[in-house]
Amino acid sequence: MSESKDFFKGSMVAIATPMNKDETIDFNSLERLIEFHIANKTDVIVSVGTTGESATLDFDEHKNVIKNTLEIVNKRIPVIAGTGANSTSEAIELTKSAKELKADAVLLVTPYYNKPTQTGLYEHYIKIADSVDIPQILYNVPGRTSVDMLPDTVYKLSKHTNIIGIKEASGDVERSQELLEKCSENISIFTGDDKTSMRDLLLGFKGNISVTANIAPSQMHVMCKNAIEGKKDIADKINQKLDILHDALFLESNPIPVKWALNNLGLISDGIRLPLTWLDEKYHVVLSDALEKSEVKKENISV
Repeated sequence: MSESKDFFKGSMVAIATPMNKDETIDFNSLERLIEFHIANKTDVIVSVGTTGESATLDFDEHKNVIKNTLEIVNKRIPVIAGTGANSTSEAIELTKSAKELKADAVLLVTPYYNKPTQTGLYEHYIKIADSVDIPQILYNVPGRTSVDMLPDTVYKLSKHTNIIGIKEASGDVERSQELLEKCSENISIFTGDDKTSMRDLLLGFKGNISVTANIAPSQMHVMCKNAIEGKKDIADKINQKLDILHDALFLESNPIPVKWALNNLGLISDGIRLPLTWLDEKYHVVLSDALEKSEVKKENISV
C-alpha cells in the first residue's frame, strides 16, 4: 500500500482553466482562482482535468498550466495533475512531465472514444504505472468516455504500488459499495459526481473531486469534512443548498456553466475554447437564481 494513499482527501476541486476571449490561457485569473481556493479551505487542487478543458490543450499548454498551478500553490495544498489520454503513449508522456514538474499525483481518465476492453484498460494503466513512479489515481466516468472500468479491473490495478486511488463518477450506489468492498484496503476511493457526493462520503469515500467546489469551495469543504466524519445532519444541511448548484452546473456540458458562474463572480475572464461555447443566454437567469439560492454571491468572495 502506498504511503500516499491517505494524503488526498476532502474537497478536491477540479479547477477550471481560465481563458481570455481569444482562447489563450489567462494566467492572471488562474492565480486569482487558486488564491480564492486556498483562502476558502479547498483541500486539494486537480489541475487540467475535464473541467480544466484538458481535451483541447496542446502539450505545452497542458504542461504550463500544471507548472503555473504548482508554482502558485507552492506546496500549501496538494496538487493532482490530469494526465489521462486515449493514447497510452501520450498518457505516459504527460505523466512523466507531471512528475518532472513535481505534481503530488496524477489523475488518469479512462481512454475515451476508442472503447478498450477490460483487458485493454488493465494493460493501459499497468503500463503507465510501470513507466512512471508517481502516485496515480484512476478515473472512471462512463457518461463522458463511453467506457466503464469495472470493479474487478480496479481491484487488480489496486495492487500496483503506484496506483493509490480511483475517482468514480458513475453516481451508481451499487458501484460505490462494490468498490469499497473490493478495493478500499488497497486504494482511496473518491467520488467524481457532485450530486451523489455526500452519500458516497458517508459510505466511506475519502473525498470529492468536484465541479461545484469551483464556485462554493468553503461550503464544499465543510460538507465533505462533516460527511467523512459521519456527521450526516450537518453535512446534509449544507448539501441541500449545494444541491441546487449540482443541477445548475450541468445545464450545458461541463465546464460551460461553471466558467460562466466564475466569470459572473468576477473570478475569471470570459474565455472558453472551441468546440465549447459560452453559456446560452437562456440559461443565465436559471444559473443566476441557483447562485443566489445557494448563497454564492460576488460580495461574499474573498481572496
